Amino acid sequence: MRRLAAAEAEHNVRILLAVESGSRAWGFASPNSDYDVRFIYAHPSNWYLAVDLEEKRDVIEYEIVDDIDLNGWDVRKALRLFHKSNPAFVEWIQSPILYRSHGGFADGTRQLLPQIYSCENGVYHYRSMAKTNYRGYLRADMVPLKKYFYVLRPLLAVRWLERYGTAAPIEFDKLLHLLEGETELLDAIAALLEKKKAAPEMGLSEPVPCLNRFIESELERLERPEVSRFQRGDVSTGLNQLFHAVLAEQH
Repeated sequence: MRRLAAAEAEHNVRILLAVESGSRAWGFASPNSDYDVRFIYAHPSNWYLAVDLEEKRDVIEYEIVDDIDLNGWDVRKALRLFHKSNPAFVEWIQSPILYRSHGGFADGTRQLLPQIYSCENGVYHYRSMAKTNYRGYLRADMVPLKKYFYVLRPLLAVRWLERYGTAAPIEFDKLLHLLEGETELLDAIAALLEKKKAAPEMGLSEPVPCLNRFIESELERLERPEVSRFQRGDVSTGLNQLFHAVLAEQH
């Protein structure tokens, strides 16, 4: 909280939302995992009305200090990326670990999420994330424990999108019902999760054959995903209204 207050003072901004992202929010942190703190901020309204020859900086970034990885996005950048269903932003506004919330920004973005979010974009993002982590890390004699969850969580998120047609929750345990009836998989995941929570961040394990078979099967299935195109209306109106409302709020 002191670091967030210091960022506000240093940059003359107002933090609208600050959350935990990454493994602590997903529910499978290691004992020595960093705190991945992400925030959205707003400048005073005149900052957005000025005519400048160069584009103004729209991020605030800090070095990792005391295991806290702290950085944020300007509200206009955030809403532009929200319009594109940016996966990071969509996960931030759903984070179960909330550090700061000011004004109507957080509630406003969550209310807009069903209108804004593109399931098609989500499927392609999660499929790519799963494929990259599986091929890069999980086909060796010893594999990083955490990478299993960097593959399993996105694959289950795709199943959520296919079944419900809404943005997937970011907590891993909320996705596990999508494996209902697959006892071997669920038991293997439960055992791996306990091992992950007790192991260092870079802890290694032997591959888990049933998990690898499931992952390979899902990746093969998703080479030709059958997801209906998400139809959106004029979503920019709601985003503009939210942006104007944020700027109208007082410090």
